[in-house]
Amino acid sequence: MTNPLQPRPKQDGRHTPNLWPVWLVAPGALLLVGATAFGLYHGAELLLASETTGKKPVGVQDVIKTTVTVLTLIGAVLAALYAYRKQLLDEGTSRRADSTQLTERYTKAAEQLGHEQAAVRLAGVYAMARLADDWPEQRQVCVDVLCAYLRMPYETDTTAPAFRHGEREVRLTIIRTIRNHLQDPTTGTTWCGLDLDFTGATFDGGDFSGSTFSGGRVDFGGSAFSGGEVSFSGSTYSGGRVDFGGSTYSGSEVDFGGSTYSGGEVSFSGSTFSGGRVSFSGSTFSGGEVSFSGSTFSGGEIYFNHSTFSGGEVLFIGSTFSGGEVSFGASTYSGGYVSFGASTYSSGEVSFGGSTFSGGETSFIGSTFSGGEISFGRSTYSGGEISFGRSIFSGGELSFGRSIFYGGEISFDGSTYSGGTVSFEHLRIQAAAAIQWGPFPAIPVNHP
Repeated sequence: MTNPLQPRPKQDGRHTPNLWPVWLVAPGALLLVGATAFGLYHGAELLLASETTGKKPVGVQDVIKTTVTVLTLIGAVLAALYAYRKQLLDEGTSRRADSTQLTERYTKAAEQLGHEQAAVRLAGVYAMARLADDWPEQRQVCVDVLCAYLRMPYETDTTAPAFRHGEREVRLTIIRTIRNHLQDPTTGTTWCGLDLDFTGATFDGGDFSGSTFSGGRVDFGGSAFSGGEVSFSGSTYSGGRVDFGGSTYSGSEVDFGGSTYSGGEVSFSGSTFSGGRVSFSGSTFSGGEVSFSGSTFSGGEIYFNHSTFSGGEVLFIGSTFSGGEVSFGASTYSGGYVSFGASTYSSGEVSFGGSTFSGGETSFIGSTFSGGEISFGRSTYSGGEISFGRSIFSGGELSFGRSIFYGGEISFDGSTYSGGTVSFEHLRIQAAAAIQWGPFPAIPVNHP
């Protein structure tokens, strides 16, 4: 049971001021005014009497005049308060009207998104995006609706009964609209920092290029990139969590090139790269954590060429390289921690050729090399630490040919060599380099 002496609780969405009941305020106001008038009358009488000591006594008329003047001032203040109260009520009415209008717009846009005709669905996309810009309090809800549309079952086969004409254009428009709102985190209508849920969505195209992921949770977990071109090029990952874990790349051309990873957490863990082309070339890994741990590289082409690893953690722990081509060529390792530990290389081609290792730590500890071709040829080692400790070399081909060891540390300590080819042909070594050869014959310093 509510207490009648308490103010009326503010109702969410009504935008009404928190006012006391009128039946309680009116008698209280009358009593307050009466008491005030009585007090003012006697106070004015005492004040005027004290100022005219020894003079002509103060008349009742003067006392009344002074009291009325003070009451008039009080009345003016009360009138101003009443006007302010009325303004609050008017603003509440206006806001309720705005809220009703925004709710109606939301309902109409949602209905358009469910329409059979693609043109109407496109109108619904633009209507929902505009509503998100106009309604900051419910912006996340509007964005959730657009993301949910992309998560719905999507048939890409034009001959299938469930195929819908114009559906691809609707989906590409949603992606483009989201991308446009992720360009500048400082604008009043930015969607940066909001949660974006694309879990299990199918992408056969789309442009997220130049997006800024600076907060919130962005989830592409379990998504399928099965055709077309999808671009994340030039994106910035500086906070929050972006999850591509468990995604499948089987036929698309997916471009993450030129992106910057400076904070937060980006996960590709458990993903499958079995076809198509995925590029991280020219990216900068300077902070945060980027994980490909537990992923499978069994086909297609994956490029990290000309990338810079200067901070943070980049993890490929427990990954499987069983086919296709994975290239880290001409990359720079100057800081941070890059780990390929406990990975398996059984076929395919993995290349680190032409890379520069000048700092940080790169780990292949506990990996198994049983097939395929892995190349570190023509690389430069001037600092940092690279470890192949406790690895198993039982097949395939591993080459460090024509590399230069100016400094740093490289270790094969605790590794086992039972087959395959490990080549150190034309290796140039300075005295500053510290090499633990493990099962391989030591090569003396040969370059002053």
